[in-house]
Amino acid sequence: MAGTMWRAVVAGGAALVFTGVAAMPAGAAEGGVSFSRVSVNGGKPIVIGVKEWVEVPAAFRMTTTLRYNYGPMVFPYRGTIERPETLWNAIEGSDCKVVDRAKGVCDFEEWLYIDPRDLDFGNEDAGTWRTAARVHLPGDSQDIDDVNLPVRVQRATRLTVDASPEPVAMGRTITVSGRLTRANWDTHTYQGYAGRSVSLQFKPAGASSYRTVKTTTSGATGSLRTTVKATGPGTWRWTYYGNSASGASTSGGDHVATRPRSMHSALPRVMHTV
Repeated sequence: MAGTMWRAVVAGGAALVFTGVAAMPAGAAEGGVSFSRVSVNGGKPIVIGVKEWVEVPAAFRMTTTLRYNYGPMVFPYRGTIERPETLWNAIEGSDCKVVDRAKGVCDFEEWLYIDPRDLDFGNEDAGTWRTAARVHLPGDSQDIDDVNLPVRVQRATRLTVDASPEPVAMGRTITVSGRLTRANWDTHTYQGYAGRSVSLQFKPAGASSYRTVKTTTSGATGSLRTTVKATGPGTWRWTYYGNSASGASTSGGDHVATRPRSMHSALPRVMHTV
C-alpha cells in the first residue's frame, strides 16, 4: 500500500483516532468544497464473509481552497447525511495528488476496511447504501455531501461440487451434487441457502471456457443434486449469480474422465425362445 498522509481507525467500534494532518498546497485561497469522480470498489458490489476483514478501494477528487484539519474521505452510509449510519471500521487515505494547485484540486486514493465481526454489523446491513464525502475543517466544522453513488453490500456465498462416478463410461449417468451456503453476519457462520437457482456448467477437456448445461434449485439446506449423461471427459462446476443482497460464487471444478462403453454393455440384449 502507498504511503499515506492520514489514517482513521475505529477503536472498539466507537472513538476515532487520527494521526497526521492533511494540508492543501501552498497558495490556496478561501472557497467552497466539492467532490467529484467518486469511485467505490470499482463500481462492483462489496461482498463480505463472516471473519476476514474486507478491503474496499476508493478514489475521488476534491476541490477546495479552504484549509482542512484531516480527511478527506468517502464512505457508504444510510440514514440522513446529517446523522449518517456509516459502514467502515478503518480508513486509510493517500496524499493529495495535485491536479490544479491554484484552484485547490486534488485527487485522492482511499482504502476502507470492514470487519464483519463488529458487534454493530448484521444481516440487516446487506443491500444498497449511499455514498458520502466528508472533510473536517478548522473550528470543529465539516463539509459532508451525498455524492449520488449507490453501493451494494452483499453477503458472501460459497459453493461445493462433487461429480461421480469417476471415471464413467460414455453415455452413462453422472450425478453432480454440491451445496450453496451464504454468510450469516449475525452468527458468523455459513448456512445453507435454499430456493436459489444455480447453474451446472461443463468444460470439455481441452476447452478454455465453461458452458451452462442446466439449472437446478437448491434444497432446504442449500443442497444441490442433478444428473447428466457423460458425453466426454471434462470438468463440472456450479455457478450462482447472486442477487441484490447476496454475492455471486462459483465452485471449484471436478474433473471426470470417461472410458468407452464395453462391447457387452453396448450390444442390444437378444431374447431367445425355446
